[in-house]
Amino acid sequence: MSVDRLKELRSQVDVVNLKILDLLNQRARLVSDIGHVQAELGTSFYDPQREAEMLTALEQNNNGPFSNETIKALFREIFRASLALEEKEARAKILVQRKSPTDKTIIRLPDGTEIGNEHFTVIAGSCAVVSFEQMDMVGAALAERGVRVMRGMAFKPRTSPYDFQGLGEPGLKIARQVANKYNMYVTSEIMDKSQISMMSDYVDIFWVGARNMQNSPLLKALGQVRQPVILKRGLSATLEEFLYAAEYIVSSGNANVILIERGIRTFERWTRNTLDISAVAILKLESHLPVVVDISHSAGRRDIALPLARVAKASGADGLMVEVHPNPPVAMSDAKQQLSISEFNALMDEIEKVHVTP
Repeated sequence: MSVDRLKELRSQVDVVNLKILDLLNQRARLVSDIGHVQAELGTSFYDPQREAEMLTALEQNNNGPFSNETIKALFREIFRASLALEEKEARAKILVQRKSPTDKTIIRLPDGTEIGNEHFTVIAGSCAVVSFEQMDMVGAALAERGVRVMRGMAFKPRTSPYDFQGLGEPGLKIARQVANKYNMYVTSEIMDKSQISMMSDYVDIFWVGARNMQNSPLLKALGQVRQPVILKRGLSATLEEFLYAAEYIVSSGNANVILIERGIRTFERWTRNTLDISAVAILKLESHLPVVVDISHSAGRRDIALPLARVAKASGADGLMVEVHPNPPVAMSDAKQQLSISEFNALMDEIEKVHVTP
């Protein structure tokens, strides 16, 4: 008799389990519908006030045997699962999200140069433009090694307001002169959307620095330009935040975005930042945008540039960025991380030895 009773009760539990499953899926579909409405309204998926109201209502209607604390814990897990479902559906609609293994953005420059199409691209140049002579020496060295994209930084955001801030427009003119002389493209950092019109006369690729990764007005404005945009990861930004920053540009009309992993701020003191090489693999998995590794700002020191360059190429990155100066010790900014021309040539020799299977 007791055995039959046990079977009967277990059978009832099975029926209830299926009812709960059906109700959970029904709830998930409703939450998904709510998410679509919220997206149209431009409101956040997560509403803490609404969650608190639901938990209060559950407490008031709980007749046991579960305690209110147990009920709240169970439903918080349901709420978290629903929120995760909404976020997953939202990510699937993001333009920068990779939809298939073959989905990839290739940046094509006017002469046919491509970034993101199996060729390992080197972007190089001095930290800042200081003089024509300096840039000319660097430009000649870069051109000799086949580098097509040169740094021409005329605006330098610095931690201290008393440090060298760049030459401004005269620096852009120098960079343009040198690039024209050696048949290269110029990339330069933009600080504010008000500079777009002026800088468009000089630069081939706009550069958004780490400090401006979350400057949404600037990112939206760069979505309206014809030039590609290099976007650097913020000092403490998550990869999700990084991709959402890229989404601002792409969703505003400019699909030609290059991501740069430049290291993140950690407790480590022997390097300027900590190079998050795992970010390359994750970004390549999650997004179709080209990914470049900045080995200069991540390390902040030239003595480990070669191994970092090898790692960058071996990681599957589409390229690397490295700073080069004719005489690093006298550089106006970031002297410790810039390579001399001979060190740059050694680095180029080293990365040529690294072969990566696509």
